[in-house]
Amino acid sequence: MLLISMGNTLKTAFELSGVGLHSGETTTVKVLPDESNQGRYFVRVDLPNQPIIPATVQAVSQTTLSTELAQGEAKVRTVEHLLASLAASGVDDARIEIDGAEVPLLDGSAKLWLEAIAAVGIVSSVCDRSPWLLRQPIWIQEGDAFVAALPSPETRFTYGIDFPYSAIANQWHSWSCQEGNFAQEVAPARTFGLAEQIEHLQQAGLIRGGSLENALVCSKSGWLNPPLRFTNEPARHKLLDLVGDLSLLGRFPQAHFLAYKASHKLHIQLARTLADLDQLN
Repeated sequence: MLLISMGNTLKTAFELSGVGLHSGETTTVKVLPDESNQGRYFVRVDLPNQPIIPATVQAVSQTTLSTELAQGEAKVRTVEHLLASLAASGVDDARIEIDGAEVPLLDGSAKLWLEAIAAVGIVSSVCDRSPWLLRQPIWIQEGDAFVAALPSPETRFTYGIDFPYSAIANQWHSWSCQEGNFAQEVAPARTFGLAEQIEHLQQAGLIRGGSLENALVCSKSGWLNPPLRFTNEPARHKLLDLVGDLSLLGRFPQAHFLAYKASHKLHIQLARTLADLDQLN
């Protein structure tokens, strides 16, 4: 059983345009209210027959430096910031029309998505649904990196990172859904990268749309484009990515999600394990 929480949607539509992080191509996203109980889903309006791509963990096609969804030949990449914004805002159902294969990076964070959602508002519905309680701990590990879901009295996300760059080093952040301050505490945190890796990644066809205007860049001697919005902005951004990836479950289990040096790959492995566990219940 796929966990889709039928309920809240947007009051009206909003639209944002920008450059994709990896493709470097400009796309426009229009997010519309939806009352069809399909959850959150993308529509590739630039393709014949406008194929629908569900924002579900079953639709994940690859996780190289972003999360990509696919349905048949239709794909949409770097979905995590927008989906995190919708999920954290309580938007259960949304039709997301996009005229290309990658969601715009905007300023590298979820700040502009959150502001757009807040500007149009949400239509709330009364849903009689029981919470999804996690009964047992789940751990996904790869070397010294891991992501876990632990039984908890609240839904909480905690993320730690550790880089051999003094400007980043070891840092953590923790955020609870019940605190309701995603827009101030998590959404403004921007994506970040290491200066020494840029040329290699671009040669591999990645981060073609990245710049000092939409991503923090760190070298061994420090940040190339300060100031940071938070002292631990990189850890907060990784937490943002985790929220976006786990939103593909449809709704969050009541659990403490704990990650350390993880990746989109590990996030999605955890989401798939949780989805499989739910099918057994």
